Amino acid sequence: MRVLIFAAVASGLVCVAQAPAPSVPAAPTLVLDGLGKGAAPIDGPWAFHIGDDPAWANPGFDDSGWERLTADKPWGLQGQKIESGFAWYRRRIAISPAPGASLNVALLIPGIVGIYQLYWNGIEVGHLGQMPPHVVGIAGGPAQTYGLGPARIGVLAVRVWTLPIASNADGSGGGFLSTPYIGSPQAIASAKAVMDYEWLRSQQFRFGLTSLYTLVALLSLVAWLRDRKQWLLFWMTVFAFTPLAELYFRGLHIPHSGIALNFAVQTEIQIREISQWLLLLWLLQLHDDRKIVRFARTAALIALIGGVCDGITGYLYPSILTGGQFQIVDAAFTTPLLLAEIVPVILVIWAFIRRKRLDSARWVVAIFAFLSAMIYAVTNISVQGVRFTHWTLSARLGAPLISLNGNPLNLLTITRTLLFVSIVYAVIRYSIAERRRQAGLEQEIQNARELQQVLVPETLPALPGFTLTSAYRPAQEVGGDFFQVIPLGDEESGGGSTLVVLGDVSGKGLRAAMAVSLIVGVVRTLAESTSSPAEILTGLNRRLSGRLQGGFATAIALRLDRDGSCTLACAGHPAPFVNDQEMTFPGALPLGLTPTAVFEETKLKLSERDQLALYTDGLLEARSQSGELYSFARLKTLFATNPTAEQAAQAAVNFGQDDDITVLTLTRHAGEIAA
Repeated sequence: MRVLIFAAVASGLVCVAQAPAPSVPAAPTLVLDGLGKGAAPIDGPWAFHIGDDPAWANPGFDDSGWERLTADKPWGLQGQKIESGFAWYRRRIAISPAPGASLNVALLIPGIVGIYQLYWNGIEVGHLGQMPPHVVGIAGGPAQTYGLGPARIGVLAVRVWTLPIASNADGSGGGFLSTPYIGSPQAIASAKAVMDYEWLRSQQFRFGLTSLYTLVALLSLVAWLRDRKQWLLFWMTVFAFTPLAELYFRGLHIPHSGIALNFAVQTEIQIREISQWLLLLWLLQLHDDRKIVRFARTAALIALIGGVCDGITGYLYPSILTGGQFQIVDAAFTTPLLLAEIVPVILVIWAFIRRKRLDSARWVVAIFAFLSAMIYAVTNISVQGVRFTHWTLSARLGAPLISLNGNPLNLLTITRTLLFVSIVYAVIRYSIAERRRQAGLEQEIQNARELQQVLVPETLPALPGFTLTSAYRPAQEVGGDFFQVIPLGDEESGGGSTLVVLGDVSGKGLRAAMAVSLIVGVVRTLAESTSSPAEILTGLNRRLSGRLQGGFATAIALRLDRDGSCTLACAGHPAPFVNDQEMTFPGALPLGLTPTAVFEETKLKLSERDQLALYTDGLLEARSQSGELYSFARLKTLFATNPTAEQAAQAAVNFGQDDDITVLTLTRHAGEIAA
């Protein structure tokens, strides 16, 4: 990089030379003769010393006894193992501008690990971050430029302060990352532009991959918002959004507070890992396994708490924690995070042990999840305490394998990219299959709805002498209530009665609708051979026993004669009302529980203007927003007004419908009044 910059912008540089060393050890002076429009590296030996003293910024200070380091690499790679604290660099520079060149001089600092201050001849000319005791570190920013004014001869001093070494640091960092440059403001601006271009060029693959992640996250979010029950899409959204957050924090050269950045990154990493675990639970069909789900949730909670606490640790130094204490606390919170990194491996192994019947796309996800998790875990575990162990495994695993147009790719990047692609493919296949299943289910519900429309009468037969009204309000698209009005005998000759059967199947939805179709068919068949309500309920009960899959049905059967005589039998159903009075029936079991149930008949004679109201428990159990039931007291008041079935059903709906509601009313009149 330094060669590129120097070749691109050093056309105005006439000479870079070192002054001859005196016989006694003295700090060498960097002589820049004819500094024109180009930029010159401030290379060669710098005076270096650990510690802190404001006098070290003065140009007259004698630094001949200091060590000599270069600025092209960190001090940790030059034998200086500093746990934390202050260190100083000093460099004597003599500048002779070329004729016609700018009188002002600027500096380019590619990067320094830690907080730093720049001094030119004892005067501060710039800084990055804030020194202790109120530490404000700046991380993630681009190369910095500073103006020195009309500088000619003097000492450039750099004061550096670093945080304690983290548990995964090898101690090779600290101080300058690469050689700084000096030159005219225009030359320094050009050199910085070249650096920024080379950095952008090296990030093309990352930018492209993050854009793909973000697109997938947006599509997953839209799909999840359309169907909030699809938790696979929710976790896909979270997982695919985390690279965008990571790019913002660490990939865009945006300056951030170092401590705040560490907290945000630690939290983001744990959210990324947790969302991947929960995504794998769905893709590997483990979400219905209580043990593994409980394990994954527990690990997620531990990882999230550990990551947040590890991020908070930076806020406690140096005001509360010393350097040694900081390192101990950091290692303590890092340990559970390292253990949690093998969770994907456990999930894949568990899916294999359970012999889950996964399609090829999901097994590809399992393979890449296993590989990437193993590489990630081994890399992070082997790098812990590396300054003591001197292991090189993590360095080898993190070394670039290939380079695409200047973009280095290591093993973890490759496997994680393949994992992401396989996850996207598996989620697409899952979504397509889920849509097909949903479409099939909707078609079944539509068929059941059409069947039920046939089974529930839309028009009622005329009953001379009575007004007959009905209302049917299912709580879902397909309900479990039913009623039938079946004429008995030859009504045209003036004789005959009418059979009315009303009931409720336990449960809702498609299963209840199928049970209703069975009940209606049986009732119509029985009505051809008997008009006795008790016999009809007995026959219906025998045919339903063992066929409702653990459910049951309540029902009331009524034979109505033209003179107002009524014969009723009840099977666990709410008793009807005669005007505002509730009838009393002998106790009886619901249908379908036991084939030997017995049902008794009750007789009643309706007088003129009497109203008989039959209903299902959805009317009685309507529930307000506060949780209050409609209750028998309100029913008594409602039926005292002799409402139509529609008026009674609407009153319950207005109160708060919670179940299917069916109401049937029979009102006797003196004349031959049709329904």
